[in-house]
Amino acid sequence: MANAKKIRGGEILARALKEKGAKHVFTLAGGFCNPALEGFMECQMPVINCPHEQVAGHLADGHTRITRTPSICLVGPEGFANAVPAMLEAGGERSPVIFVTGSSTLKRQGAGGFKEIDDVAIAAPLVKYSVQITDGERISEFVDRAWHAATTGYPGPVHISLPVDIMFSSFDEDAGREERPFLRTNKLIPRAWPDPTALSHIMKIIKASERPLIIGGHGVWWSGAEATLERAGKMLRLPVFNVPYHSKLLGEECDAYMGLADFHQYHPSKPAIHEADVIIMIGGRLDNQMNFGNPPFFQKTTTLICVNGSHEELDYNRAADEMLLSDPGAFLDALMGVGKTWDSWFDAQKQRRADWVQEWETHIAAETARDLADGGKMHPLQLSLDVQAEMGAEDWLIFDGGNTHFWSEIAVNMAGWRGQKLGGIMHPGNYSLLGVGVSFGVSAKALHPDKNVVVISGDGAFLSGGLSIEAAFQEATPITVVIDNNGGLDCISQQQERLFANGQHFATDFRDIPFHTMCEGLGGHGELVTKREELGPALRRAMASGKTACVNVKCRGVISPIVAATSDKRDKASIE
Repeated sequence: MANAKKIRGGEILARALKEKGAKHVFTLAGGFCNPALEGFMECQMPVINCPHEQVAGHLADGHTRITRTPSICLVGPEGFANAVPAMLEAGGERSPVIFVTGSSTLKRQGAGGFKEIDDVAIAAPLVKYSVQITDGERISEFVDRAWHAATTGYPGPVHISLPVDIMFSSFDEDAGREERPFLRTNKLIPRAWPDPTALSHIMKIIKASERPLIIGGHGVWWSGAEATLERAGKMLRLPVFNVPYHSKLLGEECDAYMGLADFHQYHPSKPAIHEADVIIMIGGRLDNQMNFGNPPFFQKTTTLICVNGSHEELDYNRAADEMLLSDPGAFLDALMGVGKTWDSWFDAQKQRRADWVQEWETHIAAETARDLADGGKMHPLQLSLDVQAEMGAEDWLIFDGGNTHFWSEIAVNMAGWRGQKLGGIMHPGNYSLLGVGVSFGVSAKALHPDKNVVVISGDGAFLSGGLSIEAAFQEATPITVVIDNNGGLDCISQQQERLFANGQHFATDFRDIPFHTMCEGLGGHGELVTKREELGPALRRAMASGKTACVNVKCRGVISPIVAATSDKRDKASIE
């Protein structure tokens, strides 16, 4: 061992992460992290230098959501504070991002070291696992522990703090490898198979039901069971709904997919959920979006079954009438053997969706005709529909914002019903964090370079995270950003106008910002659209330009159904 090669702690960290299977690292390079960056360079791991640590976190999150493999966000001590919002966003979607902080010196901890903060304690409420490495011999061990925590059971982000003196110190290159596990490559994720007795009990309940439906949550996505969910829905003629704010489990054009389990963004979910005698929630949580399993969202007479892949998930679902510990895919495989279909109930939900789409199409046609006649600005729903009309079946759509997000949710359901296919859809997660859209767009383009990626962003959302567009230029990943520009934080101003005694809004307006010329100044393609007939040609030119592009569309502010319900009823969005 005396002649063993010595390497810095930062390189041990980099080697350990590569050994686990990490392929993408995002950072804003800082001095505290230099040994790790040297290690990644030696390992030939691609590292993306971002304009801000929050952008680095969102890019890592975007890559993780799409690939379902952890990506790395590497930051310094002060950069850690900037990355906290990305931890929040990743946690809301259970995205197993590995956040690494190059932190203040360990040997003088508590004495006011340079840039000293308690990053472990700050991160702890936001992640599954937060730890400081205090012994360089154990760097590889703690990478293994963190990766395991991030990917197994209830997936989610984790945080590793590596003090700068350990980061720079030298160790044997095989430091800490004399103990098991000797092989620390990524392993198959352990999955829970259902207890036969418990599974039989659940199947009897489902088979006896007359009006069952499925609500799919994030656990289906992270277990890779969305294709099995689609087969089960089609085979059994079971209507499938998606938990709001989580990854789309089925294409909007899928025959079994109905829409969001949200009474305001998708009105037909209310009668379906209220009339169902059995609701099977797979891979989701009975949190605020599901009114914690209570009426008036779920009826008292409904049997509520929660199927989750880990005990951690089931802990959130104690309110369910029945619980089953099972990998979502294993449960769905078993469900397809139930020996029954629910044709009339399924057809009733399809008809409700058809009627809902027709109602919205009639409504938006009248609104758009009036806008054209009056010379007014576009309706945001029309904007989203027109954007999708220019997209191909393998293109990616991302939306970001308040009302912009909500109107786009309605638009993708409408377009999907008419057969519109997309390669993927991304949007903010459970916390509705503004400013993630452009970062997610860059991630989608980096992983699907031959596809068009379009981001529909509210102007407020773009101001929150638009700096991430620099990553699109730097990494040669041209995306098209369409700004739903209504001149302010429209979602908030509309709530204020219904809440404030004087009926006015306050502190929510923006000046007329030329987003398109900002993009041109960075070297991109920019266009201003003030009339609906200009949008299609502008989008086609933007996507054909080969450059990162911004189409700045002047839209009118229109309150979305979910914001109207929230502000008028003062209730949670999913509660009637």
